[in-house]
Amino acid sequence: MKPSRTSKTFKAACSIVVMFLALLVANPAAAQDKTITLNEALQLGLANSKQLKLSQSRIDQAVSQYEQAKDRSLPTGSASFGYNRAQIPAHTLKLGEESLSLPTSANAYLGTLSLNQVIWAGNKLRYARESTTLLTEVARLDAENDKDQIAYAIINAYYNLYKVLQSQKVVQQNLNTIDAQIKQSQRFFEQGLVTKNDVLRFQLQRSNIELNGIDLENNRKIINYNMNILLGLPESTELNIAQINEGAQAIGTLSAYLDSAMANRAELRQADVRAKVAETNVKSIKANASPTLSASGSAYYVGVSGNPLPKSGNFITPISIGLTLGWDFGTLWNNKNKVKEAQLQREEVVINKGITTDNIRNEVNQSYQNYKMAVEKINLLQTSINQAQENNRILENKYRSNISSATDRADAQTLLYQAEINLELAKADAGLAYYTLLKSTGKLNK
Repeated sequence: MKPSRTSKTFKAACSIVVMFLALLVANPAAAQDKTITLNEALQLGLANSKQLKLSQSRIDQAVSQYEQAKDRSLPTGSASFGYNRAQIPAHTLKLGEESLSLPTSANAYLGTLSLNQVIWAGNKLRYARESTTLLTEVARLDAENDKDQIAYAIINAYYNLYKVLQSQKVVQQNLNTIDAQIKQSQRFFEQGLVTKNDVLRFQLQRSNIELNGIDLENNRKIINYNMNILLGLPESTELNIAQINEGAQAIGTLSAYLDSAMANRAELRQADVRAKVAETNVKSIKANASPTLSASGSAYYVGVSGNPLPKSGNFITPISIGLTLGWDFGTLWNNKNKVKEAQLQREEVVINKGITTDNIRNEVNQSYQNYKMAVEKINLLQTSINQAQENNRILENKYRSNISSATDRADAQTLLYQAEINLELAKADAGLAYYTLLKSTGKLNK
């Protein structure tokens, strides 16, 4: 190759390398690894939750309705100014021997200014303010409940991803182990110590482990994608879960958790607030039968000249101030059923609270028992791990000494492999069960 061509080729290669490096710097790989802790996941998820933003919007609407209820207690006022012109073609009126002549046209300006203030209306305005205040509190409790639900969804996804990743680690460890066993069995086969079927047995076991790995990877991709959406991260982010080193949490008595749920669950506090709303509604409907007292003031400007500007002798300005006492006594007989309906709605709220209380108690008990079972399961599985490890060690030595068959050796590895997976899954299940218990008591975000 000529030197000139060599130089050109070298320069072209350098250009390609520079361009490639520039692309890597300017446009990082689509799939970015991110190791995340549970606290970080919760902070991201709660900060980026569209549901919580919607909940805040509902709170803002409830506050706006409260402000509107306060506005209804303020005076109402209106002002108007109008011009009228009348043409009178027949403007002579005969009254016997006398006649009255009117002008052929007439102008009139009419202006009004009025203020009205309700002084008493059976406390309906006060009840309206109380009702909207309570509904604002309901909206805030809704947002609190939504926050708990979202936090639990994040925790659930976090632990599910952790379970998959841990299972994948166990799969990889077992693949490494089985590869070593395959190599060893092939050497034994070449030496005539084992049969070809023994080698195939290990290879079949490896294939089964690989199939399990494919299923785990598919589940990981699904959970990873859903979690990215939940946390507001780029969809291509590859999430890694920080090692969960949490031990079993100390657990109290069932009655303590039940008491905590009765005091902290947003649903029960909502039921109490809704009961107050229903009671206020009953009072407001009863107030329909009360008399009303209101004050009003009005001022008028009546001008009859063609010029809208006031001119002495061409306008009058009557002013009126008054009190009005009114009573729609028909409400004495046509308001009774409305009151009855409101009272039934109040009773329905009380009944619903009882149903909600029973459901929460059942939920707490189930979560409590599930967590206790998860902790016991970890202890039992740790024992089974020790047993499986010892069994695997014994059979490995026997197999090396050609005392046990390849089938027994493979079965021992399978038992150890399954025990390791079960232990990792049980640890994750126990962690999730603990957070489920916290959620059932209303203390997940406290």
